[in-house]
Amino acid sequence: MPGPQRRKFTAKKPLRPGKSVHQPAEGQRVGRIIGLEGGDVPASGKPQPKRPPTARPPRSSPPRSRPTGESSGRRPSNKARAGGKPRRPIRPHRPRPLPAAVGERLSGDRLQKVLAAAGLGSRRQCEELITTGRVEVDRKVVSQLGTRVDSATQDIRVDGESLSLGRRVYYAVNKPKGVVTTNRDPARRSRVIDLVPNQDIRLFAIGRLDLNSEGLILVTNDGELANRLTHPRYGVEKVYLAQVAGRPTPEVLDKLKRGVHLAEGIARVQDVRIESHQKDSTWLEIVLCEGVNREIRRLLARVGHKVLRLVRVSVGPIRLGKMPPGSVRLLAHEEIAALQALVKNPEGRS
Repeated sequence: MPGPQRRKFTAKKPLRPGKSVHQPAEGQRVGRIIGLEGGDVPASGKPQPKRPPTARPPRSSPPRSRPTGESSGRRPSNKARAGGKPRRPIRPHRPRPLPAAVGERLSGDRLQKVLAAAGLGSRRQCEELITTGRVEVDRKVVSQLGTRVDSATQDIRVDGESLSLGRRVYYAVNKPKGVVTTNRDPARRSRVIDLVPNQDIRLFAIGRLDLNSEGLILVTNDGELANRLTHPRYGVEKVYLAQVAGRPTPEVLDKLKRGVHLAEGIARVQDVRIESHQKDSTWLEIVLCEGVNREIRRLLARVGHKVLRLVRVSVGPIRLGKMPPGSVRLLAHEEIAALQALVKNPEGRS
């Protein structure tokens, strides 16, 4: 049985030069390609012209006419300007705020400096007192920073209470165990300032000692000196005697100098050495230049030696000496001058 007949193909004639497969010869009818998206497309590949867009219905109301002289709110183009050159828009003039009535003259000190010197806190804290409207000068509320006042002739009040700017006093107190250094204690425990006999002026402690620590603490009404003595920038040295459990090795002492990780970061002592040994404990002499809350107790606990007793023996040039616990003494003029000279340079050392 003969197989299916195969269809014979003949070769097409070669195209003439300049002709294309997609371009029909002159006089040849152009067919149409059916079924493409968008309708019929000529075989030449050119799409049919698009329909014109549907016109929008007219507005129900005529457009609002703009009154004469009212600007459109749009910035004019560069071509619309004179000469065709762009120019900056004219900004409205903003007058500078006038100084407060009490600060019109340049004499006197800045208000926040006066408040800080009176012991109301750091300068940043005193600035918050001013900006929140809690400070009055000559019975007028002052909320502008930088206001200059004369504390000798003007009435300065904070929360309605007159600011006491009497003479500066400086005390050294041997804080006993169980006494707090804060001025406000809701539990009504014994405070350091209660040990000072002068109660006519506002006093505060410089720095802190926790409830179970003892030793030297300075009390004054000089806020500027207090801020400098406690600021880490000046690096005022404070010396402590700490009785710890066990016998720390030289490796432990080196670790305290290198630094120990606490919640606030890496803390270290400036210097530490063994003072003496007892049966089951050791007395250490520790020097700090800056401190965080309960720093010595936390440092020694991290290296495995619990603090049994902690006594501060000096703050800068001021020594505790043989003062009995709970005793108070006025600082000598030489000691006050030494403290002021100590914080004149950022290094904290004379």
